Amino acid sequence: MNRSPSQLAPGTWAPARLLAERVLGPLERFLHVEAASGIVLLLASVIALAWANSPWGHVYEHLWHVPITFGAGSLVFTQPLHFWINEGLMTIFFFVVGLEIRREIHAGELSDLKRAALPVAAALGGMMAPALLYLSLNPSLVSRHGWGVPTATDIAFAVGVLALLGKRVPPALRVLLLALAIIDDIGAIIVIALFYSSGVAWIGLLVAGGGALAVLVLQRFGVRRPAAYVLPGAVLWWGMLRAGIHPTIAGVAIGLLTPVRPWFGSHGFLTTARDVVDEVGALAQRDGHKVDELLSPLRRIKRAQREALPPVVRLQAALHPWVAYGIMPLFAFANAGVRIDGSSLDHAASGTILLGVALGLVVGKPLGVFLASFAMVRLGVCALPRGIGWRGIAVVGCVAGVGFTMAIFIAGLAFDEPALLAAAKLGVLLASTVAAVVGLLVGRLALSGAPEAGAARTVEEAEGSTEQ
Repeated sequence: MNRSPSQLAPGTWAPARLLAERVLGPLERFLHVEAASGIVLLLASVIALAWANSPWGHVYEHLWHVPITFGAGSLVFTQPLHFWINEGLMTIFFFVVGLEIRREIHAGELSDLKRAALPVAAALGGMMAPALLYLSLNPSLVSRHGWGVPTATDIAFAVGVLALLGKRVPPALRVLLLALAIIDDIGAIIVIALFYSSGVAWIGLLVAGGGALAVLVLQRFGVRRPAAYVLPGAVLWWGMLRAGIHPTIAGVAIGLLTPVRPWFGSHGFLTTARDVVDEVGALAQRDGHKVDELLSPLRRIKRAQREALPPVVRLQAALHPWVAYGIMPLFAFANAGVRIDGSSLDHAASGTILLGVALGLVVGKPLGVFLASFAMVRLGVCALPRGIGWRGIAVVGCVAGVGFTMAIFIAGLAFDEPALLAAAKLGVLLASTVAAVVGLLVGRLALSGAPEAGAARTVEEAEGSTEQ
């Protein structure tokens, strides 16, 4: 693309700018594809697996035990690199999850009880069936603690699989999967808080409460800059850690406390923008005006731009690329490197754990999602979205079997013994791969891109039974 000199920043060399656009343009387009984050996640996992099983596998293992220290003077906190990724950076991941939940509850699929009934039922069925299937194969005390591993769905991968199906997928089906995955995340957060945290220490809980209270006080004082909430958030995180509750829950808590209403909104932004344009126009017409006179109107337009959107939307948009292309791939890189040999699966319970996790995700998830949805629709509690029939629900169930990020995260909480943890992770990796392939195949066979035959009739029947 040719640019006139006025379209280039001062000091820019046009050939260099053109070269940068040609090199970075394809990358920028790739990052806007829905499936891109799943591809990056997959690459990180493959590299981790290859490194862990290479002759330099011991380097991979030792890397995550490198101590990292934060603090000053006598107030220092030292933990291995693996801790800072799983308990530190993943708090930001859970914060973004909390923001998405907050948005959906305020004005999304979870804001209306009737619309939320189907994804809630599907998500609950998709959690209960894998857990029961896992427990049926792992009744012993050693292995049954991993029942929560196959209950989780990975949003990035699941949406990525649907994106690969292209126009075959009706928008309502994508929305249903997103709502199901968000409710699934809520369920996973509750499972982590209740079943995968140690006994509660009340002093830590009081510290966490102080951090949450500080967030609310800052909001009451009208503090809108995100940087002001970092310290209260850190206090909340530290309190959760000291209380024995997994500290990543702090991210969810802060996300749920984030305001959902804009200050200026679109009308306020337009009003401020017009005033600023008039003021700058008057300055431009005045001879001898100083450049620094532009600072005040530009600050006002910057604030209006920032406050045109609700904080929950603005923060999610700002953090999502960092989470999708940075934190989640780094988490996968740090946790997916399982050594595949006899020594990593030498525990007597390793086989049943691997099988329980794999079957729970590949078989339990689709069955649970489909049967729970079918039961709730037939009972008249909810209705299928228009244009979606039971084939679409089957596709959603298959895709929901992609566990990955959240499943591996729960596996790390469920098992301390390396052999058991390796078995659970292998089960997640194997099942997620199979579920993605099955989801693609079923989607290509079951979805035609047009509304499914009989879907509208099913909706009307379900709505009629609801009215009765």
